[in-house]
Amino acid sequence: MKIELALYQALVAINVPELKATAVIEALESNMQSVLATKTDITGVKADITALKSDITALRAEVIATCSQLETKLTIRMGVMLSAFIGLQLAAMKYLAL
Repeated sequence: MKIELALYQALVAINVPELKATAVIEALESNMQSVLATKTDITGVKADITALKSDITALRAEVIATCSQLETKLTIRMGVMLSAFIGLQLAAMKYLAL
């Protein structure tokens, strides 16, 4: 409220008509109420960010666990394919040796 009063007095001091000075103050006040964030708004945003951080942490842990499982599956599959290849190679060597 101090800012509006000081602005009003400054406008009147430079010979701006009272109606126009009042209109400027009202426009400024309505703009400040609708556009600017209040402390409550900022507190709400901080709470949302905190919740998102915990969600991201949980998601990260889930992704790490999934990657670990996929790594294990891939290792097993590669082992099976290597064993099959070695078996085929030994069979081919035995067949060609006859």
